[in-house]
Amino acid sequence: MILPLILAGGTGSRLWPLSRELHPKQFLNIFGSHTMLQMTLMRLQGLEHTPPFIICNEQHRFLVAEQLRQIDSNGVIILEPFGKNTAPTVAIGALLALKQNDNFKSEIPDEPVLLVLPADHMINDIDKFQQAVNEALVYANQGKLVAFGVSPDKPEIGYGYIRASKKKKVMNIEQFIEKPDLPTAQSFLKSGNYYWNSGIFMFRANDYLNELKQFRSDIYASCVESVEHMHKNNGYIYISKEHFFKCPTESIDYAVMEKTKNGVAIPLEAGWSDVGSWCSIWEILQKDLHDNVQTGDVVQFDSHSNLVNSEDKLVVTIGLKDTIIINTKDALLVTTKDNVQKIRQVVDELGRKERNEVKIHREVHRPWGKFDSLECGKRYQVKHLTILPGQKISTQMHHHRAEHWIIVSGSALITKDQDSFLLTENESTYIPLGTVHTLENPGLIPLEVIEVQTGSYLGEDDIVRFEDQYGRCSSKDNLSESEDNDLK
Repeated sequence: MILPLILAGGTGSRLWPLSRELHPKQFLNIFGSHTMLQMTLMRLQGLEHTPPFIICNEQHRFLVAEQLRQIDSNGVIILEPFGKNTAPTVAIGALLALKQNDNFKSEIPDEPVLLVLPADHMINDIDKFQQAVNEALVYANQGKLVAFGVSPDKPEIGYGYIRASKKKKVMNIEQFIEKPDLPTAQSFLKSGNYYWNSGIFMFRANDYLNELKQFRSDIYASCVESVEHMHKNNGYIYISKEHFFKCPTESIDYAVMEKTKNGVAIPLEAGWSDVGSWCSIWEILQKDLHDNVQTGDVVQFDSHSNLVNSEDKLVVTIGLKDTIIINTKDALLVTTKDNVQKIRQVVDELGRKERNEVKIHREVHRPWGKFDSLECGKRYQVKHLTILPGQKISTQMHHHRAEHWIIVSGSALITKDQDSFLLTENESTYIPLGTVHTLENPGLIPLEVIEVQTGSYLGEDDIVRFEDQYGRCSSKDNLSESEDNDLK
């Protein structure tokens, strides 16, 4: 039986400023109403499989849970405390798959076959994708470790490559190559023996673990310890931080796939893209008569082959060609297509300068809804809160700030110290400094609130939680201040 293992870690820095550390590209709905994670899960419909495993960073757990809820998926959410690349991540998934089947450390043949899928890729032809998966399943059940290779149609320098034997239904893997320079990519294209590495793999759980144990016993041992010392809390599986911290960082390509004698590659001809740059998005999305792609309030004059995305204001171009313009509420990117590969360098530099725009959007999602920071001054801050039906913020207090809540729409159940009361549209209340309070949406529609904070210190670390239905008061969560002291 296929067990989909969805790799939902990563920060998607090459798609900044739309993709941020706390809301990366796999959780964005760039290609329609569904996010890339949701599209990855929906792509499995029609295949016979068990509930998927989704492995993600701890700080993204609420995003994953909400996006699964939106599409009625019952996946298992596994939380990595650190990014260690794909070899350890897949090992964690394989160990948990065997543990789930009560086959941990056993080698009985009836075991899960892992279908390893990055959460942030695009595949246009689902029928051909599923056909390739079913073909790979035959070889996986024979003990092969299968990689999916994509025939290149251009000298792409943003992808890794697989060198394989002569093209046929199944090919022997000879080498994995990291992202090449342009002349090398051009030679790969002419050769015909090189394929883009899709990052999609299929194998039985024990087959992968046995190869990992042979070639990288250090990674294997760390992952076994990490799983043996895991814990569960609020429906999430937490991998042991102490043991996973010691695990070496390595990709599945170099740790296992390039070394194993059981590795094979099969062609994946299904309109695949890793959506690794703004140029990739321009290629995928529908264009107008001038080859422009635009989203939001955009007007283009005498402009060709541009990608323009604007969240909150009118953007006008005149006489531009091959340009990328991405406007968000707090950052603006303008670059040529030739320079999109440098965006990661820019993000690294912004990170060194501790710019908040690298980590979060002005609009931040929380398990109870979201908030948008509208205005911030020396002793005041204005925020727009959206509380989802049936959700509530934590029971909390602040030492240095008071808050005013104005109900814009919906119904609010408010608790201040020992008093609870209901407010509706156009009503308001005042939360004095030091008051224990909470805000809940008992209604059937989203609750919209304008919050005005005033005080001598408005930092988001001025919060004391007393109760939280999302487990953010639990010591077992061990969450960073930057993630769970943000707001509410």
